[in-house]
Amino acid sequence: MPQIARVTVFTGSSPGADPSYIALARAVGTTLAEAGKGIVYGGGDVGLMGAVATAGREAGGEVIGVIPSALVNKEVAHTDLTRLEVVEDMHERKQRMAALCDAFVMLPGGVGTLEEFFEAWTWQQLGFHRKPIALLDVNGFWQPLLEMIDRLVHEGFISRDFRSSLIVAEEPQHLLRALHDWQPPAPKWGEPSGSDVEL
Repeated sequence: MPQIARVTVFTGSSPGADPSYIALARAVGTTLAEAGKGIVYGGGDVGLMGAVATAGREAGGEVIGVIPSALVNKEVAHTDLTRLEVVEDMHERKQRMAALCDAFVMLPGGVGTLEEFFEAWTWQQLGFHRKPIALLDVNGFWQPLLEMIDRLVHEGFISRDFRSSLIVAEEPQHLLRALHDWQPPAPKWGEPSGSDVEL
């Protein structure tokens, strides 16, 4: 059972077309903060990512943003966080977000959100970390992605163990319970490396 002090949240820099996305983002920020879980995220004050951070701060939680310097210069950084870490580029951002957290959660988002999720999940499969990864579904948003992942399992490209270890939750309280009950799968290539992500 993992000890979870902080959760990295991957989500969109846009609000999305459905108001339920913003509502979910705010609920996640509030729920994590009220449960005493720190939030690590991409550092922006826009879209769903900004909603998660603002709700977490309003609930008295620790919120750490990690943002590339180029985006700070575009004035999209959140100005009311526990800490904002400015890094050189996107690669360093993802490494730092992974190092700071004990679990990863993906909310609705676009290409960047998908890229972050798949990289973290790949690292888990390769044994570079042993941290739970979850998709927080709302109105079936992630069902097409899960169908594609199931196709990859069926075609022999992802093991059933890794598919089973992927948490899918529909609301924040279920997410918290699932994160704490999670057991890591065996890495794809033998024993885990014993260190966090260093890619």
